[in-house]
Amino acid sequence: MLNSFRILDLTWVLGGPFAGQLLAQLGADVIKVETLSGDFSRSVPPHFIENDSAYYLSVNRGKRGIALDLKSPEGMEVFRDLVRSCDAVVYGFAPDVPKRLGIDYESLSEINPKICVAELIGLHDQGDYSRAPAYDLIVQAMGGVMSITGEEDGSPVRVGYQIGDLSGGLYLALGLTAALARAAREGQGAKVQISLYDCQVSLLTWQAQNYFASGTIPVARGSRNPVLTPSEVYRCADGRYLAVSPTGDAFWKKFCELIGRPDLPESAEFGKRPDRLRNADALIEILADIFSKKPAEDWVKMFFEARVPAALVQNVAEAVSHPVAQARRMVDDVPNPATGSHVKFLGNPFKFSGQPQLGYPPRHGGNTEEVLSGVLDYSPEKIKELVAVGAVGTGTPAKAAE
Repeated sequence: MLNSFRILDLTWVLGGPFAGQLLAQLGADVIKVETLSGDFSRSVPPHFIENDSAYYLSVNRGKRGIALDLKSPEGMEVFRDLVRSCDAVVYGFAPDVPKRLGIDYESLSEINPKICVAELIGLHDQGDYSRAPAYDLIVQAMGGVMSITGEEDGSPVRVGYQIGDLSGGLYLALGLTAALARAAREGQGAKVQISLYDCQVSLLTWQAQNYFASGTIPVARGSRNPVLTPSEVYRCADGRYLAVSPTGDAFWKKFCELIGRPDLPESAEFGKRPDRLRNADALIEILADIFSKKPAEDWVKMFFEARVPAALVQNVAEAVSHPVAQARRMVDDVPNPATGSHVKFLGNPFKFSGQPQLGYPPRHGGNTEEVLSGVLDYSPEKIKELVAVGAVGTGTPAKAAE
């Protein structure tokens, strides 16, 4: 996979660090470069483990960490040396910052012609939008997803996790992987730029294509699929919710037999998919009454054994403890090298032979000496000099928010 690549990760908070973690999960040696004051996400409330925010811990596994002052001449010299020894640099600054700092692609390619630069921006790199704040909520609002999320005729609703930031991280990691492949093949680096806004618009896929084809603007429909029925969520006797999606004639017929309504597939109103879609409101009313008669777990067991598409709507605790999550090793128990205590983390979604076992997220500057001596062959004396002038930091403990 990416085992032979070394990447400098200058990103902070969420989307960029998530990209760096994905690259580490693919085997890359990812070196997290923080300022001497540290990544802001280390202090994000409300929950902390060993003085680091759970927010920070969630997207920084498998990396080594150094603290570096890019605004000092000595710190920039260290950074340039690292660029000579690395394959890629990832950052998420405002569009005008990289050139001002001297870390734009053109400057870095003069140091290392094979270097790849992956840049995460909010909206656009030119004009009025280049300096516009692009927080996750803002990107979701602008990107269309909030307008199609939530109950019909209700207020717009944000996706429950940070899809604006996280999808940007996914695209960033994918784009950089492609650039690294080209650089390895052709010997020439490349710049990849990912806009959070672009990512949200690109995820509209068939909703946007339907709009292009028809001129009809998609709207929120709750859990209901706008082109398939029944495909939505129902409240059961115990108050839990059941998601069902028996689309296709074979599933529909089996589904109706299981709920005690074998007559529905034979009816003119609900026999074929166009019929069901045309009479969706009536069908939903029938099914809502049926599902209200039994607990959700009873329905889930019945449908699972019959291989009919249905599932319990699980909360986060249930999702991470589900037998599939356990079988797929989507929860890891990782020792904190600083304390020896064990902490649970989400596992690696990439499954491949020889995949790395990711370690604990790095302490602030925790690997500075290791990286400078091992990667750059700096002597202990030179490292001490750099620490003394404030160019680098070594193992500064992060402080939890008050």
